[in-house]
Amino acid sequence: MPSTSQSASQPASQSAPQPVTVIGLGPMGQAMAAAYLDRGYDVTLWNRTPSRADALVERGARLAESVEKALLANELVILSLTDFDAMYAILEPAKAALAGRTLVNLSSDTPEKAREGARWVTGLGGTHLTGGVLVPPPLIGTPDASTFYSGPREAYDKHRAALEVITGKTDHRGEDPGLAALMYQLNMVIFWPSMIAYWQAVALASAHGLTAAEIAPYATENFAGMGHFIDFYAPRIDAGNHAGDVDRASMGLASMDHVVRTAADAGVDTAFPEAVHGIFRRVVEAGHGADSFSRAVELMAKKPQNQPGSTAH
Repeated sequence: MPSTSQSASQPASQSAPQPVTVIGLGPMGQAMAAAYLDRGYDVTLWNRTPSRADALVERGARLAESVEKALLANELVILSLTDFDAMYAILEPAKAALAGRTLVNLSSDTPEKAREGARWVTGLGGTHLTGGVLVPPPLIGTPDASTFYSGPREAYDKHRAALEVITGKTDHRGEDPGLAALMYQLNMVIFWPSMIAYWQAVALASAHGLTAAEIAPYATENFAGMGHFIDFYAPRIDAGNHAGDVDRASMGLASMDHVVRTAADAGVDTAFPEAVHGIFRRVVEAGHGADSFSRAVELMAKKPQNQPGSTAH
């Protein structure tokens, strides 16, 4: 997947701040609007619950009376909503006002939903940029934070200075509006299970009288070391090399069996480690016990017929 990455290390054109509209004032939307105000932007707001804009209005933002007026106020519109269904629900009544607007949709959803949303906006005369923000609200506006974008390159280049207010680093992945959503979801595939694994460790530690603070340094060290494994396995996987010269799936299965039993002995929920144990078990049962546990990539590339969501009957 070719990258046309841009970042804060490559200065954008130094034009005067353009006015911007922010629609959606959850924690992320509020952080974005605040970042624009910090940088001297003229900011128009809209939210279903108007009171969420109070603190921002006190700082100089304007609260639009309607979605339509919020759209018409500025060419650049930032959407920070739960998903693309929320976009339709909010913008459909004011869709005539989308013509000539550039919508930077930072709502989370699937790549296909992003493509469908982009077609809808384009069909109404607007321009759609999909975005995937990789940091939580407290890090919005910081130079090292990053966001994926995809969609019309011309629109990205035109508004890049404004986009770098949200996160100092931006990465345009291509014209396909689904690519930014894909890259964002790939990060979520890693982030959420990793944090659940940490919660599992905290629960197990607690059952033995240890606090989250006590194990935090070791958890941090563990996460920091993951980069080594990713760098080691990535080229091997791309080359189809799953040799058991460094690790073996059978060893991983035995290790996860110990993890499950340790949790069970402590009276801790075992659902998460059992799910991981199940993947190792499937790899071994498929005849790859002597191979690297990276064989799991091939196993997970295909959905089992009895998995929820399968079309099998």
